[in-house]
Amino acid sequence: MKLTLGFSPCPNDTFIFDALIHGKIDTEGLTFDVSFDDVETLNQKAMNGELDITKLSFHAFAYVVEKYALLNSGSALGFGVGPLLICKKENFERINQQLKTENCQLKTGIPGKYTTANFLLGVAYPQLINKKEMVFSEIENALLNEEIDLGLIIHENRFTYQDKGLHKVVDLGNYWEQLTGCAIPLGGIVINRNLSLEIQQKVNRLIRKSVEYAFANPKSGIDFIRQHAQEMDEAVMYKHIELYVNKYSIDLGEEGKKAIDTLFEKAVKNEIIPAFKQNLYV
Repeated sequence: MKLTLGFSPCPNDTFIFDALIHGKIDTEGLTFDVSFDDVETLNQKAMNGELDITKLSFHAFAYVVEKYALLNSGSALGFGVGPLLICKKENFERINQQLKTENCQLKTGIPGKYTTANFLLGVAYPQLINKKEMVFSEIENALLNEEIDLGLIIHENRFTYQDKGLHKVVDLGNYWEQLTGCAIPLGGIVINRNLSLEIQQKVNRLIRKSVEYAFANPKSGIDFIRQHAQEMDEAVMYKHIELYVNKYSIDLGEEGKKAIDTLFEKAVKNEIIPAFKQNLYV
């Protein structure tokens, strides 16, 4: 049986899925037609129900919970892994003052409307309503060119922004951790509810095996990871993997599910996402 599968070209996802899509584990009769897209494109594909299995942000999941259920394996949660709000170093004092005003006109570049990063920004800074959606990798240059005042960065840009003369305004991951005491849920792997429960459970089992294989053989997928990591050097690639792939990627467990449930409860309460009745998990 062939299933469509979407995930990002970022090192954490290619690390997780390498063994699954390259036959390094027994896939129990399943094969996969793979799409590589940035997270916001994956979010939009999920909205349209285009893929059988896909990575998406937890914010976007709230809008497709009728179509998809969350797998226990493959998610990105953790402490110290949240998005950063940054600006040009020389503008920091001015921007910090403007953030304290109610009628804040600062223009913020965001990596997508339905990203978890944008959800957290809305919780922390509801006054930032002048937002520009951008591909995450373009945000730093937009700041440097002063096309935007603030940038919301995710993924490997966490490791590179300081080298470009950019300055951290706030770590939204730390903000979330202090607010809730939970790990920050960033993205998860969901599967179409129209597939049988047997297939859903099999896919979950295979993704877990793929993650476990990657941990046991961390250099096995290096060529595949590097192929999709563009110009990222190997040290940054492995920092990225270390940050986003952890015990929650193997299995959410009770801690991981508590973090996700807390995220959704706060999002519904703040009217950032609509209320829903479906059970989230496979």
